[in-house]
Amino acid sequence: MTPRLNPAIADWRARRVWIIGASSGIGAALAAELLDAGAGVILSARRAEPMRALAADHPAARVETLDVTDPGAWQRVWAQLDHPGSRPDLVVFCAADYRPQTCLDLHADETRRLLDTNLLGVYHGLEVILPTLARQGHGGVALIASVAGYAGLPGAVVYGPGKAALINLAEILYAELKPRGVAVYLINPGFVATPLTAKNDFPMPALLTPREAARDIMRGLARGAFEIHFPFRFTFWLKLLRLLPYRLRLPLLARLSRS
Repeated sequence: MTPRLNPAIADWRARRVWIIGASSGIGAALAAELLDAGAGVILSARRAEPMRALAADHPAARVETLDVTDPGAWQRVWAQLDHPGSRPDLVVFCAADYRPQTCLDLHADETRRLLDTNLLGVYHGLEVILPTLARQGHGGVALIASVAGYAGLPGAVVYGPGKAALINLAEILYAELKPRGVAVYLINPGFVATPLTAKNDFPMPALLTPREAARDIMRGLARGAFEIHFPFRFTFWLKLLRLLPYRLRLPLLARLSRS
């Protein structure tokens, strides 16, 4: 039997979850699933109106607007939450930005914007919340990366490396925080129908709805998994690709860039 790497979370009643990036896509769907399961949910993103609409029918929902690229904003919101009765048990980093682009389509301002949201925003949040979680000796963080971080997939020249960095970061966090009693979950979705993937002009295999993705995440948390990846019929092949030696993997990736 595979050892459980994290606490299994199946009963969400009396738990509080802070979802960063809760205004649309996977974050909004996960917030809805958690609220339906009885959790208290703190919703954060830059756009307040979609979150207020989601929270309107849920007394256990709370909205805190947040720009993840602003370290001062993290400090201000955490000051509102870092109290008994408000402090989250699990923090889910879901905020993301994306544009399909190749290495011949790089623009410094856009590269900085994407990495500020997808990677540096996570670091800003971890800097604020981890001292409290480590001191109290319980709680957890979940990083939503992507299967785009498994290998150098053409057309994701900024997005892919940012997500690969999150995968690496999650492994480091697990090694450093497990002895302190803090759980770390790594979530690697395949294609999910969101405003971000709507920018793609190619067929997306095994495309999921955000609600399907959210339910896969809930099942993974209930198993106590470290990595939660889905859908398996798609992620299996990308995991296999990652295991191939470069002499086999790189020609396959080059063929994808020509297709």
